[in-house]
Amino acid sequence: MTKTIDSNITDSEWEVMRVVWAQNKTTSKDIRDIIENKKNWKPATTKTLIGRLVDKGVLNTEKDGNKYIYSTNLKESDFLKSTLDQTFDNICNKDVGKIIADLISKSTLSYIDIEELEKVLEMKKEDAVDVVPCNCVPGQCKC
Repeated sequence: MTKTIDSNITDSEWEVMRVVWAQNKTTSKDIRDIIENKKNWKPATTKTLIGRLVDKGVLNTEKDGNKYIYSTNLKESDFLKSTLDQTFDNICNKDVGKIIADLISKSTLSYIDIEELEKVLEMKKEDAVDVVPCNCVPGQCKC
């Protein structure tokens, strides 16, 4: 039986996942030790968050003596892309360009990042339209 994955995770669950992605395999103590400078979580909080992620099918567990080792089969980049796709599915198409511009203006970028963005934008010009059509149900936006 294949377990379904719930990709809707909280900000605190994201903190745990970032450790798991960086470490590949880790324990709840390792997660807590890494995050303790950023979050003042009790051990029970870390274990609760891990339990939720296991229930959601995002984390795998493996027993090793008296402790559990946590890992994931999900790539961070794929998970982020899926989350962004879900977010953009809930935004009026007319607002997407402004939101992307806002994200870029608030981000610290390297020269290489900027060159990559310029290449993508240059390619997007080939498919650009004069006016982006609204994709909302009437009454969902102010278009």
